Amino acid sequence: MTPVAGTWRLVRLALRRDRVLLPVWITGLVVLAVTSAAATEGLFADPESLVRAAEAMNASPAMVAVYGRIHDTASLGAVALLKALSSGAAMVAVFAITLVVRHSRADEESGRGELVGSTVVGRLAPLTAALAVAGGAVVVLGLVTALGVAAAGLPVAGSFAFGLAWVCMGTAFAATAAVTAQLARGARAATGLALAALGVAYLVRAVGDAVGPAWLSWLSPLHWGHQVRPFAGDRWWVALVALGCAAALTAVAFRLAARRDLGAGVLAERHGPAHAHFHGPLGLAWRLQRGALAAWAVGFTLYGLLVGGVASSLGDMLDTPAAREVFTRLGGEKGLSDAVLTAMFGFLGVLAAAYGMQAAKHLDTEETSGRLHALLAAPLGRTRWAAGHLAVAFGGAAALLLCAGTATGAVRAAQTGEASVFGDVLTGVLVQIPAAWVLTGLVVLVHGLAPRATAVTWAVFAALLLLGELGPLLDLDHRLLNLSPFTHVPEPPVTATPLLWLTTVAALLTAAGLAALRRRDIR
Repeated sequence: MTPVAGTWRLVRLALRRDRVLLPVWITGLVVLAVTSAAATEGLFADPESLVRAAEAMNASPAMVAVYGRIHDTASLGAVALLKALSSGAAMVAVFAITLVVRHSRADEESGRGELVGSTVVGRLAPLTAALAVAGGAVVVLGLVTALGVAAAGLPVAGSFAFGLAWVCMGTAFAATAAVTAQLARGARAATGLALAALGVAYLVRAVGDAVGPAWLSWLSPLHWGHQVRPFAGDRWWVALVALGCAAALTAVAFRLAARRDLGAGVLAERHGPAHAHFHGPLGLAWRLQRGALAAWAVGFTLYGLLVGGVASSLGDMLDTPAAREVFTRLGGEKGLSDAVLTAMFGFLGVLAAAYGMQAAKHLDTEETSGRLHALLAAPLGRTRWAAGHLAVAFGGAAALLLCAGTATGAVRAAQTGEASVFGDVLTGVLVQIPAAWVLTGLVVLVHGLAPRATAVTWAVFAALLLLGELGPLLDLDHRLLNLSPFTHVPEPPVTATPLLWLTTVAALLTAAGLAALRRRDIR
């Protein structure tokens, strides 16, 4: 039997398991790119206004750091798809990471890998199938996106170059996830390592593009997608760099997979003390999740420092009406209401919600792994057990935003020399907390009512994220936009009423979820 025997059957199994996930992700990303192309088409009255707006964006280190550089200021496609080439590419990377970890390390952690391995399946077949599914999905995404962007009226060659840019970044991070799946023992840790690599890649590209030196950006896979230069020269050869990196990382992943034990990771786990004192369910939850929270806190702090460092140049960019209109399309109306920072704070709120949802989903992990049965055998109620993990989830989301707000406020106060700026910036970040709590409460509700459907909450999260991205571009009805809790986050001057309503909704969702958890059977 060869090491990759049974790969095709595992691919078919993975496609069957993801028959809903794959179409939803691909459709959402394609819609993001196509609507970005269509919405910007009638934005500029003449070519001169397009050039002036693009040059103003390139002159702003903040915009270059967040979105990247426009390589052809006279190209409508380069301006229209600037955001999709940066933030959209990050979503493509998350998509690829999720698929690889889901069908490799997660299967081993749940025991499915051992069950499948007892049949006629080679040692490397699961990893091969995971990479095949992720790579195939990314290629299909790139092809469909290229056809959609071309149908929106942009040049065909540039449209396919844009699709290729997404494929480059997706395959690079699929291979990165294949390596982290071998390094870590758990799926959460493997995903966390891959997302940390994505965050580092984003920071390296942002610093290299905005500050320099130029060669620094080439160390980031996210920069390779930009260097394909869709609608600005179409440099097809850059794809070889991304594919070469993906091939090298894949080879490393296969070598590690062939040498490690099934269910184990290359990185040795540190054993805890023989006599641990957890101080109740909260102490146990904190010990289980403190590593992930610390990694998220580092990322939020770095992002806060980046935002604070480049925010001083945002005002200069808004000198022309065309530039203001472009930023409105790219960042939303909030970006012009409070020194343009509120748009970036909204992104922090979305990330905090993602952490809260992931931390709350640990309830499901503890239950399906069987550890909950051992805990409930002691004098411990379900509500008290769940409260420990929920304290980490809700408190962790608030702490992350506090880290980011403190970092951004400190930098802004140092730049302006005004101490009051620190409080204003910190308030602008902390108002995102109740919205993040609403999505965390949604996970608790679904876990209590239908624990097998907890994955659906991530589909809701993706839908709300796309709604926030596409809403300003499509001028959607306010009733549809109001479905997102982040729509109700108050703008400066902050009023307490929306925050109280959001907090109440989060509390009701959580209480309903805990009540349902007390009444249903433990799996």
